[in-house]
Amino acid sequence: MCGRFAQPRSADALARIFHARPAADVPGDRFNVAPTDEVAAVVQHHGERTVDAFRWGLVPFFAQNLKGGARLINARAETVETSPAFRSSYARHRCIIPADAFYEWRRERDPATGRVVRSEPFAIRRSDGEPLAIAGIWSIWRDPDTAVRLYTCSILTTDPNELVARLHDRMPVVLDPGAWDAWLNESTSPIELRSLLRPAPAESLDAYAVSPAVNNVRNEGHELLAPLSRWSDGV
Repeated sequence: MCGRFAQPRSADALARIFHARPAADVPGDRFNVAPTDEVAAVVQHHGERTVDAFRWGLVPFFAQNLKGGARLINARAETVETSPAFRSSYARHRCIIPADAFYEWRRERDPATGRVVRSEPFAIRRSDGEPLAIAGIWSIWRDPDTAVRLYTCSILTTDPNELVARLHDRMPVVLDPGAWDAWLNESTSPIELRSLLRPAPAESLDAYAVSPAVNNVRNEGHELLAPLSRWSDGV
């Protein structure tokens, strides 16, 4: 799964990278994005690509209330096409959720009890320093009492590559630049979409330990993405 990530670039900066128009004022400088936070995502309507704001945690259009939205932060690539909660969004409302890194935790367990005795956070990012283009889906939910619209999203996950497998048994689907158009285009065939739902090559990513300060969702700042050795040195 993916439960935390860094999105430090503003909507303007992301629009330049993804050849889009900024449609929402998303300031960036967020290094510890958590479920239900507002995130920037790239969407496409009638051929126009924009960077807009969504709440992380998909609320299906048919939901009676917001309860459970925080749990739907991830959608499994293997079942997203048929899942009642996700299939409509997968068919018509796909997006790219940019992230400079996502976090995973390496957990050590007591052999006798199975309880976690140590948990070390790691950042996983692209080796070339460019943002990760994470495959996502989005939905519009209308509050039945106020008719206010809420735009929400979820991250697609798949089996891990050899690098991420050392930390977790799932990872986000990361799209190559050559796949952006197909993922965002509403007319892309189901067969082509399925071909995109695969792990990113391990050699395209780096993983390194970061400060346990990232464990607390209230902590923020670029220091959270610094390698742990920098924290140890007091930098």
